[in-house]
Amino acid sequence: MNPTVILKHRPELDPDFLPASLWTRSFEQKAAESGSRPVKIALLRPNGHGLTHEEILLPEDPGNEAANLKHLERCLKFLLWSYGGSRFRIAGADDLCPKLAAIYSSEGERAFDVDFAKKLFGEPLTIEAVRTEDFPEIKDEHEGLATELNASGNRIGFDLGGSDRKCAAVIDGKVVFSEEVPWDPYFQSDPDYHLEGIRDSLRLAAEHLPSVDAIGGSAAGVYVDNQVRVASLFRGVPDELFESRVKNMFIDLGKEYDVPIRVVNDGDVTALAGAISLDDGAVLGLAMGTSTAVGYVDDSRNITDRISELAFVPLDYRDDAPVDEWSGDHGCQVQYFSQQGVSRLIPASGLPIDPELGKPEQLVEVQKAMEAGDDRAAAIYRTIGTYLGYAIPHCARFYNIRHLLLLGRVMTGEGGELIIKHARAVLEEEFPELAASIAISTPDEHLKRHGQAIAAASLPRIPSA
Repeated sequence: MNPTVILKHRPELDPDFLPASLWTRSFEQKAAESGSRPVKIALLRPNGHGLTHEEILLPEDPGNEAANLKHLERCLKFLLWSYGGSRFRIAGADDLCPKLAAIYSSEGERAFDVDFAKKLFGEPLTIEAVRTEDFPEIKDEHEGLATELNASGNRIGFDLGGSDRKCAAVIDGKVVFSEEVPWDPYFQSDPDYHLEGIRDSLRLAAEHLPSVDAIGGSAAGVYVDNQVRVASLFRGVPDELFESRVKNMFIDLGKEYDVPIRVVNDGDVTALAGAISLDDGAVLGLAMGTSTAVGYVDDSRNITDRISELAFVPLDYRDDAPVDEWSGDHGCQVQYFSQQGVSRLIPASGLPIDPELGKPEQLVEVQKAMEAGDDRAAAIYRTIGTYLGYAIPHCARFYNIRHLLLLGRVMTGEGGELIIKHARAVLEEEFPELAASIAISTPDEHLKRHGQAIAAASLPRIPSA
């Protein structure tokens, strides 16, 4: 029994798109009509922290197995990349757990995800069925990592992206210098390329400070206690060099300056800057740039220890959805909300843009066409906006969201306005209750230029004299 999905808003350049939000809603309706069975999922980390999540499935029947497996597997995938953990314990789906364990194995379809979990948490990913009465007790869902910012002193803030690295010099919360330098880190195998680039950014900022009291940074990837655990920026570095030269790179840089340093996920810093600007919490920040960077600030305006690597979460449930080049999975958000997503839609738009150009250069050409009033470029942004309108409700199943903050180069100019317009249209017609409760916005110019630098620079505490 497969759900029937009817879209009221079909992406004009990608009409076969099958949104996870509508598929899931239809699945749940069918389950409720046919006698649903509850499922409880726990995702744990080695330290005992974790979260619990509840789903419903169709009755246990051979005719329902494929739909049940798809629903549960996609939910596990979202939990894995939004929260992060290494131990799934599932009550109420004994028939599916062996199949899920085979999928999430070193020889299975999700070998990439299994490798990620081991790198991050130091143990293999496991999926086990448990009885309801043996469902594990969970410690706090997350640990708050930042309750206040530290503005005093002479600070360096930096942000490392896939196409540029930014740095800022901040004195008592005021930006006195900022700079953006292009770089191409993704496929560089020599760690010195990354190290010297970061050193250069730190030096540029330090030249505008009387002294350096602290360094705060944001970068794409997962960072724990300033260690690099998993990061696309260093994907080209061989494993043995990653362990010896990259893992403790930021700790070593802090020692070079002999100051406190703190590095966290770039999306979280963006969300924190947004929460400060909005004076509210429950902020999901989504940056459409080289990849899809996401961060989250909870209801209490804390950065949490969620990993929020939503570039890898499923958005499109069709079997032949676009494949992510890194993880090998289908329908992941990076193929929809990034420069890659723009490049993927260019052929369908009819814009005569050379496919041999790099993806940043292709985006520039699309933006030029948009400025010239070319409707073919506008169709790309309308399509991305429709994608987004269907993605928001799916994210809201796993996050408490009051504010969606959109940024990144894809959101620049009139194209960004079209994305928001069409996302709102989808929400208002398909999910009116969420349209009324989630505000969608882009950063103001101050936040775009300095907000992330101030937030990053303010992360470390300076010990009192």
